[in-house]
Amino acid sequence: MGFLNGKKALITGVASDRSIAVGIAEAFAREGAELAFTYQGDRLKGRVEDVAARCNDSKLVLPLDVTDDAQIANVMQEVEQQWGGIDIVIHAIGFAPREQLQGRYLDAVTREGFAISHDISAYSFAALGKAARPLMQGRNAALLTLTYLGAVRAVPMYNVMGPAKASLEANVRFMAADLGSEGIRVNGISAGPIKTLAAAGISGFRNMLASAATASPLKRNVTIEDVGNTAAFLCSDLAAGITGEIIYVDAGYRIMGMQFPEEG
Repeated sequence: MGFLNGKKALITGVASDRSIAVGIAEAFAREGAELAFTYQGDRLKGRVEDVAARCNDSKLVLPLDVTDDAQIANVMQEVEQQWGGIDIVIHAIGFAPREQLQGRYLDAVTREGFAISHDISAYSFAALGKAARPLMQGRNAALLTLTYLGAVRAVPMYNVMGPAKASLEANVRFMAADLGSEGIRVNGISAGPIKTLAAAGISGFRNMLASAATASPLKRNVTIEDVGNTAAFLCSDLAAGITGEIIYVDAGYRIMGMQFPEEG
């Protein structure tokens, strides 16, 4: 029996087999959770259905554009009809227009790009929390999002996603404070760079991967499985005393101040 046995979890953000959301879903399925999935646009529906099929043969796969409050409401209504309530919501959604992630920050950033990035990458977590809240009452429930070091440090080419992730991390704290009295925990995972479809839009991402692997204490990049295992723990009753936190899964990269060449 897994430590998520009996838990019902909604997974957003699956775009391909390399998505961090897939690593989370597979870890949840291994630990016994019952899963529902969302997909953004018909182009991704088949991919998400394939992932759902191998994750405890989940049949609940629903369309979701997080910029549309009606679609968010429809997802929660369907979840309520099928399950009656929900224990876990995974927010693995982030987006900025491609041109916002190229060149220098002030050269690239626009009012429209800034608004889009914050709406989809940050506000959507609050929107999902608002909609899921009535279904999470009395269930020792958990909300979890994904962030990145660019929220607190300037990372080349990450540009407008840095402020958007900073807003997302503030969301974690404010939502945790708001929902704690209702027994709902809210946390985030700050993962090291992982080669996903979303990451492919960041100029120089291969250099980011190489730099992180070289500078981290573990001398490697992290995997979607690393993140998935941490997510499973954070959303389980094993982590009942943890809320409002950003947990780094980055092979230790964040702790390093500078790097010295190894002496032979």
